[in-house]
Order: sequence, then C-alpha cells, then structure tokens
Amino acid sequence: MSSRGFASDNAATVHPEVLVAIERANAGHAFGYGHDPLTERLHGVLARHFGETARGFPVWGGSAANVLCLRAACRRWQAAICAATAHMNVDECGAPEAIAGVKLISRATEDGKLTPELVEPLIARVGDEHAVQPRLITISNCTELGTVYTAEEVRALADLAHERGLLLHVDGARLANAAASLGCSLGDLVTASGVDLLSLGGTKNGLLGAEAVVLLRPELCQGFEFLRKQTLQLASKMRFLSAQLLALLDGDLWLRCAGHANAMAARLAERLSGVPGVRITRPVQSNAVFAVLPPGAAEALLAEWDFYVWDETAREVRWMCSWDTTEEDVDAFAAAVQRAVQP
Repeated sequence: MSSRGFASDNAATVHPEVLVAIERANAGHAFGYGHDPLTERLHGVLARHFGETARGFPVWGGSAANVLCLRAACRRWQAAICAATAHMNVDECGAPEAIAGVKLISRATEDGKLTPELVEPLIARVGDEHAVQPRLITISNCTELGTVYTAEEVRALADLAHERGLLLHVDGARLANAAASLGCSLGDLVTASGVDLLSLGGTKNGLLGAEAVVLLRPELCQGFEFLRKQTLQLASKMRFLSAQLLALLDGDLWLRCAGHANAMAARLAERLSGVPGVRITRPVQSNAVFAVLPPGAAEALLAEWDFYVWDETAREVRWMCSWDTTEEDVDAFAAAVQRAVQP
C-alpha cells in the first residue's frame, strides 16, 4: 500500500510552518478558553480578512462549525436550504437535525451549486404555522463536486436571501481552494459577497486540526459564546488552535497550500485527459478530480493507492490533491491509472 494517496486532503500531513507555530505556542502558561494573546491576535487577523465587524470563534471540527452556524442563525422551527450533495446534508450523520434541531431542505443540482432559480421555489409557506420556515441558505465553496462559486454567484444568492428575510451561510472547509482558483481574497468570496456566516476550514489546508466560525452580523454574535460551550467546542487550551489559524492566515500560507493543491489536481487531470478508458466527469476547478473508469480498474488501483469510489453505480471515483501532493505523486499515479485502464 502506498504511503501517499489521493483519498482526501484530510489525509495529508501537517504543514511544517504550522508545527513550528504550535511549538512556539507551547512555552510557558497562558489563560485558557481563549483568554490568551494568540487568540486575541487572531481576532485582528480575521478582521483583516473579513472586515472589522467580523468575529471569529476557533473550534475543533468542521461539522461542529456548521452546526454552530445553524444554531446561531435558526430557531427549531426553521430550516436551511442546501444542495442535495452538500456535506451538511450527506456527511454530517444528521447532526444539523439532531443537535441544531434544524431541518434541511435539499435541492438537486447539476454541479453541486445552488442558484437563485433553484432556491426560490423552496422559500414557500412563509408564515404558515404548519410548515417549517426557511431561514438560511447554505452553500459549500468549494462544493463537494469540486466546483467553485464565483463572487458574483455568491452575491446573487445573498441578495435573494436578504430580499426574502433569510441569511446566507458558507461551508468554507475548502474556501482557500475556491479563492486560489479564482485569484481573489477570502473576503471577496465572503464579506464583499454578502455572506452572513462562515464555517472557515483549516484542517484540509495544512493544519493539525483547527477551524473557525466567522460571524459577519453583530446580532448573530449575541450569546454565541454560550452556544460554543454548550456544543462542546470551547477549547480549554485554545492558544494551540489559534496558533494554527494564525500560521495559516497571518500571511500567505493559506494561498500557497491551496494554490499548490489546485495545481496538482489540474496536473492530474491534464495527464489523464484523452487517455482511453478515463472520462473526467466534473469541471476541475479546485483540488478535486472526478472520473469514471472501466469495470475493474478502480479495484486494481485501490490495491496500491488510496482514493474514494464516489458513486459505485456509475463507477465514478474522486481523487483529491493536497498541499503536500508532489508532481512525482501525480505522475506516478497517472501512470498507474493508465496501466489499470489499458492492461
């Protein structure tokens, strides 16, 4: 079994600069629960990215960040509208419903992306006490299919949400990859595009394990400290979460990591483009490559390489690149794919 693979950016190593930041934080004593200099400094860095009104709250996991955003925005009779393929809908083990008490209303999409035209019909029965009340539109950027929302597309959804009295949330587990793909800042895809709440990812982009909830509306911050504690996400030694996020965001490490991962995915797609037996099924816009292989090819590859079969019925696989994926990794895997499809 290869020690490296294309299963997930969660499988990647921790960036050395992040490990150095953790080591530097591991000196002396500091007050716990976020009352430390590193967390205080992080507030300023997040404000630099997302605006002076933004407030950031470090947490351990992406699922928790999503659930906390739902808890901050919604009451228990309210609902969140999402794409059918959304991580929140498919891969949170029902946590939005079980923990936040928020119903998800999903809509099928062609490319994992919601549009105002897809969302509008779901904003229905408003004011009807017999029906769950839409409160939030939630999108993933990048999507679970590797596609990217442009700032204009995010703004269109934000405008619809605000016109109808809703909020817009972004699951930004791979927001850095989206921004790197578009050549824009993180704030361009969030604050400038009208987003109200953000789950900001870090673990998929070189961190040991740190995410953040970023709230763009002051009213959403009221009582959020209690929600975070009640949802078991108030880290006692928070300086070590903050140190990681600072290493990522107080400079260009977020961009270097995400840009490299995207470039490796593009390289992989280019190496396999036109190879008989390989059909790239999705636009390669971030660090994911989706493909359909001939019968038996995926099984042969899985004997040596790690990756996921995305859709067993369609024989569609997903190959993810990471900050530490090398050109040699890509070229070796591409050669293995060619051997598997053309024995």
